[in-house]
Amino acid sequence: MSALRKPELISLEEYLQGEANSKLRHEFFGGQVFAMAGASERHAQICFALAALLLPMLQAQGCRGFIADMKLRADDAIYYPDVMVVCDKSDIDPLIKSAPCLLIEVLSESTARIDRTEKLQAYQKIATLRNYLLIEQSTRRVELFRRNGLTWRHESFVDDADIKLDCPAGEISMAQIYEGLTFSESVEVQ
Repeated sequence: MSALRKPELISLEEYLQGEANSKLRHEFFGGQVFAMAGASERHAQICFALAALLLPMLQAQGCRGFIADMKLRADDAIYYPDVMVVCDKSDIDPLIKSAPCLLIEVLSESTARIDRTEKLQAYQKIATLRNYLLIEQSTRRVELFRRNGLTWRHESFVDDADIKLDCPAGEISMAQIYEGLTFSESVEVQ
């Protein structure tokens, strides 16, 4: 009978030190380090469209936007959200943000469960967060978790709906998010 080994846990400081010297990106949760896979073309197109849609709002409202390579500290975890908006002027660390108002994850088969559970729970603890968007790649569907006082409300959008954001204040269109993408039963995404 073989004994199962527990994964070796590291501290947040050890993770940050290792990540600073790493050529690959890793997320950190529960003392464990998880390598991040590369994104598909569809994933990249959706993130690029989101950045383009958000940019005028960010500029008008004095906010900053980040795509994929900026770390986010959520409790004792470190993530790399696909899209992050920070409007809090005191969030000045050049390597790790901690006060976003909008977080967006583009879902894939390998990340959807974590984005809907672990990350949702961690993100909802961030006091400045107003909206958390989950964007499907294989179908035209967006889920929005919106802070409503001390609680969160879940909204689901399909087809060509418009999505109202609280921060940055404005609206984005599903037609624009998915512009140029086609959908069929056989779409496979990573």
